[in-house]
Amino acid sequence: METLTWPQILAWRMERQFLLTPEPDPAVVARRLAGVQAQVASAAATSLAVRGAYTGDAVGVSLVKTWAMRGTLHLLPVEEASAYLTLCSTVRNWEKPAWTRASGATPADVEAIAKVAADVLPSGPLTRAEFTAAVLAETGSTHLEGALSSGWGSILKPLAWWGVLCHGPSQGGRITFTSPASLPGWRPAPPVEEAARTVLRAYLGAHGPATPDMFDNWLMRRMSRKGDVRSWFAALEDELTEVSVEGVVMRALTGHVEALTAAEPSGAVRLLGPFDQYVLGAGTDATYLIPAEHRAKVSRAAGWISPVVLHGGAVAGTWDPATGESELWSRVPGLALRAEVRSFPV
Repeated sequence: METLTWPQILAWRMERQFLLTPEPDPAVVARRLAGVQAQVASAAATSLAVRGAYTGDAVGVSLVKTWAMRGTLHLLPVEEASAYLTLCSTVRNWEKPAWTRASGATPADVEAIAKVAADVLPSGPLTRAEFTAAVLAETGSTHLEGALSSGWGSILKPLAWWGVLCHGPSQGGRITFTSPASLPGWRPAPPVEEAARTVLRAYLGAHGPATPDMFDNWLMRRMSRKGDVRSWFAALEDELTEVSVEGVVMRALTGHVEALTAAEPSGAVRLLGPFDQYVLGAGTDATYLIPAEHRAKVSRAAGWISPVVLHGGAVAGTWDPATGESELWSRVPGLALRAEVRSFPV
């Protein structure tokens, strides 16, 4: 069994995630990163820009914006998006009483909304207000108006995971919803085992090596059934190799073990914007990336993930893109840091 260190792995991850070698195609970046979080649209644009890519008109052509991992909005490659949504849907949290209490919608309500979406969205994008009106007119369920009008979109997440609704092109600053099946390259939901192979390849190819628990934390905040997660790894078993990471057994894609073993610790300094996938893929509770005593500076109130300073692949501090000022908790070469501030795409 190959033995790896975190400095080696972080150097490899930076290269794999286009933080050392830029990539101009946003779809290639999103595919490699296993999605780009887009809960804050400007943060998604920054995540792509620091890697040399710009969205332009890619959303709706090569990328789909929809609720995916951890119930948050992501940009996903159109042709692979349904695989991610299939795995997200296995949590079936909309069937739980706590979800009904929080959203005000029963499982039957969600199914009724999905039926309306399947009927009306293939004809073209609708604004939130137009879609809400269509649902209320069709179902007569006026108690759903508040939940449907909410910008959080909690009630719509199961519809996204079922592949009947995603974000469409904005209209004068107003979001719209459309049918994902209308997007060129969209593929119907695959069987769960096939979906798992697609998503695990992408995740481990950018954020590996990892344990099943690490993957589950990234996917749905450890809400998945443990037996399901084990079966997903088993579905890709012929492509995986066990490695020892500072005493912990993890899985890596077999084709990447040689590069991981050969990787040398990096001294590179990079600046990332908020909600960057490099941080989210590992999770803010990953102490090899963020020291536990500094986690609260990165993972802040209301789910905000701060812009960070990377040194050698580890988070060495946070920073403010508006001012260029940083709060560091480990030594970072000043010349390299100042160069990063000057070149950061804002």
